[in-house]
Amino acid sequence: MKSTVEHLSPTRVRINVEVPFDELKSDFDRAYRKLAKQVRIPGFRPGKAPARVLESRIGRAPVLDEVVQEAIPAKYLEAVSSGELRTLGRPDFEVTKIEDGESLAFTAEVDVRPEITVPAFGELSVTVDEQEVTDEDVATQLDELRARFGTLAGVQRPAQLGDFVSVDLAATVDGEEVEEAKTTGLSYEIGSGQLVEGIDDALIGASEGESKTFTTTLVAGEHSGREAEVTVVLNSVKERQLPELDDEFAQLASEFDTLDELKEDLRVRLGRVKKMQQGVQARDKVLEALLAAVEVPLPEAVVQGEVEAREHDAVHAFDHDEARFAEWLSEQGQTKEEFDAEVRTAAEQAVKTQLVLDAIADAEELGVSDAELTERIVYQSQRFGISPEEYVKRAQQSGQLGAIFADVRRGKALASVVRQATVTDSSGNALDLDELFGEPKAAEPKAESTEESAVAPNA
Repeated sequence: MKSTVEHLSPTRVRINVEVPFDELKSDFDRAYRKLAKQVRIPGFRPGKAPARVLESRIGRAPVLDEVVQEAIPAKYLEAVSSGELRTLGRPDFEVTKIEDGESLAFTAEVDVRPEITVPAFGELSVTVDEQEVTDEDVATQLDELRARFGTLAGVQRPAQLGDFVSVDLAATVDGEEVEEAKTTGLSYEIGSGQLVEGIDDALIGASEGESKTFTTTLVAGEHSGREAEVTVVLNSVKERQLPELDDEFAQLASEFDTLDELKEDLRVRLGRVKKMQQGVQARDKVLEALLAAVEVPLPEAVVQGEVEAREHDAVHAFDHDEARFAEWLSEQGQTKEEFDAEVRTAAEQAVKTQLVLDAIADAEELGVSDAELTERIVYQSQRFGISPEEYVKRAQQSGQLGAIFADVRRGKALASVVRQATVTDSSGNALDLDELFGEPKAAEPKAESTEESAVAPNA
């Protein structure tokens, strides 16, 4: 087999392949066996007719077609491997020559990873916010803890922000009742944001037994994205009564004997949370600085695939009803053109991020251990509320296991960059990155690059 590579652009190549028929013997044998099972020839059992008899019956053309369909993908992969190409996505094949008994020639155009020159990571410098735990932060945590141990008591006054109410709801769209939006005796905390927009304004100031009507946009169900007229009836009003903030409360709400001990524990816990927030900010800012310092030619087919995936997800919420989606955009004060531009920008940024982190992972020979892959699978399965086994099964069915592997590897690449960058807070203090991210793990064996995991959307 002979193969040559033409570079059409920094992100696309044409692979020219010529295969002598001598190398296709096994492909012809498979083709004859497959076709013989599909054709009934008198005097022969299915699949047992000799090749010459089969050809005399169906002709040479179907045999050649079957050989070409089987041989081209396999020979393409051989050419990719011998040319050490890092392909992205699926190739476009074109048969350029079939000389029966002599040779088969075809071309394959496919996107490839561009050459990327990354900066010295030690030259990257970012500033993050200081994370100080204040007395106000501790007081807020105490109030939230008191609320968990509070009791509800009925009041004879108009409803206020923070009250707990019992309501009846009904909604109509274009004068027709929305059955799925009708409910009675629904409990709701005013200001929690757990119901439709506009209900808090309607309830605040209302008295028991009073009915209010307001207009809102439905966000779920058959009429999602449509404007509806909602009627709410206030059945009862209760306020939360909080326990006194003292040592007795500390003993009730925690393992501590005194309120001071409880406050100190909350301060320590808040400190850990704020450190995590600081770590997330450091990661995001280092990634932003890294991408700004790198020029990356983007494969158009890969970008377009990302655009289509994001557009699909957006319209999916409206049951793929383009008219309803356009109406929703209009209500948000955005045109379809503006939405498309935003999606395009986000897709380009996502693809650039993936390519840069893949290049870094290759350069640093980063691998992914079974434990790391399992940890990501368990985390993702918990997000979706399913078992890890079910998550893996769905990932296999949708061809996303490679994407999960690639996502973990990119995360390790970014962590490596962050550790080498200079990160300071707004006061100029250098951050202890090992404290933020933990001690770096020992290097894993280099992961093999695969076409499936080269550039794939995040799981």
